[in-house]
Amino acid sequence: MSAWLRQLPNSISAFRIALVAPIGIALVQRNWPVAIGLILVATASDGLDGFLAKRFGWQTALGALLDPAADKLLVATVFVTLALQGGVPLWLMAVAVGRDLVIVTGALAYRLRFGPLRVRPRAVSRLNTLCQLGFVLCVVVRREFGWPPAWAEIALGASTLVTTAVSGIDYLLTYGRAAGAAARAEAVR
Repeated sequence: MSAWLRQLPNSISAFRIALVAPIGIALVQRNWPVAIGLILVATASDGLDGFLAKRFGWQTALGALLDPAADKLLVATVFVTLALQGGVPLWLMAVAVGRDLVIVTGALAYRLRFGPLRVRPRAVSRLNTLCQLGFVLCVVVRREFGWPPAWAEIALGASTLVTTAVSGIDYLLTYGRAAGAAARAEAVR
């Protein structure tokens, strides 16, 4: 197998990171058709890189950093921009961005104190990403086309809130258990 192919998921994640600025610009300019297209491309690339990495065993340490970084940058950019424009409630933006800040802070703290921690995204985290992207797409599509109906946006916003909270708590518990086990192992040495 070609070394290039093995890096394909990483390249796709890097491409998704590169899409963050154009998505943010399209949102700021209220260029909804471009924003919709770019968010759809970013969403599809998120699924594609994960599929390729798992299906063909192309997971790498770099990919373990790039993929979640791309997700968190995209979510933060879209939620903050839409919240500043009044399209997303500020409290929902704070929950979504706050969750990611807690995850990143927890991961860094763990790494500094105990070393690397391998945490695989759980089903609730994947569902959360799907809900978040579905919600922001709904918000942007409604701005351009007046569809889907308001209740769909509200339902997706509620799903985003619930899955963001549950997945955030799940990460806190996961890091907490891992930190406790690592601390106990250090104490035994």
